[in-house]
Amino acid sequence: MIPEDAALGMPGADDPAILDDIVRSIGRDLPPVREALAAIVAKAGNGFAGLERDTREALIAKWYPSGGAPAAALGRVILSAYYRDDRVLVALGHEARSPFPTGYVLEQGDWSLLDAVRDRPPFWRDDRIVPGEER
Repeated sequence: MIPEDAALGMPGADDPAILDDIVRSIGRDLPPVREALAAIVAKAGNGFAGLERDTREALIAKWYPSGGAPAAALGRVILSAYYRDDRVLVALGHEARSPFPTGYVLEQGDWSLLDAVRDRPPFWRDDRIVPGEER
C-alpha cells in the first residue's frame, strides 16, 4: 500500500522492519486484516504476489474504497507501523524519538473554555448508584 521512494529516503511498507512491526502490533485487527487480504487475493485470482507492481497498486486502489471495515483495518495497521519507523520520521523532518522523556512544549490554552462543561449537571447514568437510593 506504500511503495518505497529511494529519492526521499522513504522505505516501503513492505520493508522487513516495518513488516515485523505490523506483525507485532496487529492484535485485535487480525481477523479483519485476514479478511482484507483474502478479498485482495480473490480479486487477483489467487496470484496477487505474481502481478506487476502497477497492476497490484491498481487492484488495491480499486478495491480499497469498497473494502469496508476490513480495508480500514488493513490500512490502519499498515499506516500505524509505517509512521512509527524512524526512517520515515526522519524523511518527514521529525526527530526519530518517542515524545517522552524529552517531551514537546505545548502552548497553554484558555482553560476557562471548559467552565460551561464543568457547570453542566451530569447527564449520564451513574452505575455506582442503585435506583431508589439517595446519592
